[in-house]
Amino acid sequence: MSLPVYLDHNATTPVDEAVLAAMLPYFREEYGNPSSRHEWGTRARKAVDLARERVAAALGVQPPQVIFLSGGSEGNNLFIKGAAAYLKPSQALVSSVEHPCVAKPAQELARQGWTLRKLAVDGAGRLDLRDVDAAFSEPTGLVSVMLANNETGVVYDVAAVAEKARAAGALVHTDAVQAFGKIPFDFASLNVHALTISGHKFHGPKGSGALVVDKRLALKPIIQGGGHESGMRAGTENVPAIVGLGVACELAAARVKEYMSRVTALRERLEQGLTALGATIFGREAKRLPNTTYFALPGIDGETLVIQVDQAGYAVASGAACSSGVAQASAVLKAMGVADELGRGAVRVSLGRDNTVDQVDGFLGAVAAAAARLRGLAAVAT
Repeated sequence: MSLPVYLDHNATTPVDEAVLAAMLPYFREEYGNPSSRHEWGTRARKAVDLARERVAAALGVQPPQVIFLSGGSEGNNLFIKGAAAYLKPSQALVSSVEHPCVAKPAQELARQGWTLRKLAVDGAGRLDLRDVDAAFSEPTGLVSVMLANNETGVVYDVAAVAEKARAAGALVHTDAVQAFGKIPFDFASLNVHALTISGHKFHGPKGSGALVVDKRLALKPIIQGGGHESGMRAGTENVPAIVGLGVACELAAARVKEYMSRVTALRERLEQGLTALGATIFGREAKRLPNTTYFALPGIDGETLVIQVDQAGYAVASGAACSSGVAQASAVLKAMGVADELGRGAVRVSLGRDNTVDQVDGFLGAVAAAAARLRGLAAVAT
């Protein structure tokens, strides 16, 4: 039995063959601890240093600015908790559509005397810059706004937010986990104090990531111990994952323009077909990642449609969150003002570099067939 066609690349991506090949020696032959003083440790340290250089080059920074860690969630927590530890509580700003690994540590600050304000988005999912301006009328210490939304794919004007944050004397961070490898950018162009990436989103290994920081940024470690990563993240380095992250970053940076061109064409074909089926495409009016389509068919439950197309051989994601067994529209769609009935139908397709026109057309056929079948069942039930 063949595997389903994979159309869920915002969730995770397959490890690139070149990345895997680079990692394999560090599981067996080159298993030294990078902190050891002997030859085995020296070779492991050189591998970590080379990976740090590769990540730094891909983001336009110096190697000491790169902190290796386990992924996006840890990086986002390290910035929010680590920066807040050295600041007097004031206002913290996050967008209303942040991933939980930003939203939840920000909520924790609110329990520590900070005032948490969530920045509004419009109906297309774009950040409301007027609300940003209004927010900075209050003393602000921390700002975190994602570069691209994991559900809608909407890309935010982080540089504009960073300019306002710096003028207000606030530290600013962006969760760039979904954006890296899909659109071109570097650290300087965003004007932030810190950004987060995660390897498994761009054909690197799971359990790898980095927080890239301004040289003058002071953070209190959230994992303490032996002083690894210049004292910022204790624990013996995961050398295979770090090596893989370095290679994946180098490849992603080199391929991003080709990726954008190819995947954008596939997305346009996909959305033309979905529109013909009567779908609403969320965030369509906004600048988006080239690979992401978030849609709903009126009257069709998203979870049910995901199961139906999975049975037809296509793997996609539902936009619904399940709480106590009841499907609810996503917080992102709620922030955009999408009605719950439509929001419960949300399905996310996130294309990858290896997807094809035939796969997109096959998926459209599967959606059309599933929708007809589900509407027929609903008609019989009534």
